[in-house]
Amino acid sequence: MSIAKKMRLFSEKSSMIRKMFEEGARMKAQYGEDKVFDFSLGNPDVPPPPQFSKILQQIATDETPGIHGYMPNPGFLFVREALAKRLSKDQAVPLSGGDILMTCGAAGALNVIFKALLDPGDEVLVPAPYFVEYGMYVDNHNGVLKTVATDAEFNLDLAAIENALTEKTKVILLNSPNNPTGQIYPAATLQQLGDLLTQVRKKSGRTIYMVSDEPYRNIVFDGHEVAPLLKASTNALVASSYSKELSLPGERIGYIAVHPDMENKQEMLGALTLANRILGFVNAPAFMQRVVAQLQDVAVDSSIYAQRLAAFCPILDEAGISYVRPKGAFYLFPKSPIADDVQFCAILKEEKILAVPGQGFGLPGHFRLAFCVDEKVIRASAQAFKNAAAAAKK
Repeated sequence: MSIAKKMRLFSEKSSMIRKMFEEGARMKAQYGEDKVFDFSLGNPDVPPPPQFSKILQQIATDETPGIHGYMPNPGFLFVREALAKRLSKDQAVPLSGGDILMTCGAAGALNVIFKALLDPGDEVLVPAPYFVEYGMYVDNHNGVLKTVATDAEFNLDLAAIENALTEKTKVILLNSPNNPTGQIYPAATLQQLGDLLTQVRKKSGRTIYMVSDEPYRNIVFDGHEVAPLLKASTNALVASSYSKELSLPGERIGYIAVHPDMENKQEMLGALTLANRILGFVNAPAFMQRVVAQLQDVAVDSSIYAQRLAAFCPILDEAGISYVRPKGAFYLFPKSPIADDVQFCAILKEEKILAVPGQGFGLPGHFRLAFCVDEKVIRASAQAFKNAAAAAKK
């Protein structure tokens, strides 16, 4: 007996992020916590807002009969209405509770969307670099992930996107603020992309959906703002979660927002709701739905991440490592001093620095550093980065 061939292949090339994280645990046990600089995993360490614990305790004492029973597959309506009120401001379109579906995190949301949209062989176009597991999510539903280059600062290249469109293109998947680069796509660029897809629709009759993965929306720096995707196209959906903005990744609570004026919206909502059920999620966790309903205007203190970024950039500067300053999220995606990013990450590891090679994100020649770690770890890594950069030059 053997596992599926596809799963064996996926296992062999599985997430470099997790592999480095596991290696970090081994190294910390061997050398000591303070001797290892682990920037591998985007696991937010900033505590949830203080309101979270208070609401958590209040809801935990509710003994209303049936409170832990089944619910409508899209989630509690009062939760979706609370979320729609906030998202109407964020997305600059008037959303109602009926336009929202609660999910098991943003990963669950994306799988639900792909299940609802993709026929076998349909293509999902994603700008590179991109979150490593997108390809597996698309493959789950018999789709094909197709990458398209970004510009030198990781902004969308509209000409490249247009050239990459085929008769099989069904979705353009965006992630802003981006993991791994921290880039934020400007409103004007998103509108131009929406206009391009409208032209495709008029010429060919084919609908290409814009899907935005937005778990980092509320973690931004230097006065930047995240543009509303739903403003750019009526054939657009937003997938997101509370994993980063409330530091609740383990609670697996997220959502999908569907443009209120989407063509055949009710058919879309029906497909999403059915997908949520038959994929085995059934519904998002009831307890956490009730919690986040009361936290719509609350987020973690992103200034902590901004301070860490301010500490990290001079360290890379002094080591002679070039990078594009991120505008949001909590990642840096520097250029490797040598062409082989895997080799450079091995050099970093010799200095007890754990980073993830860029090829895992679809863009070799770079590497990712997650700065959701204590600032003391960042500052203590300065000499190790200098040593690694010097070793790479040799």
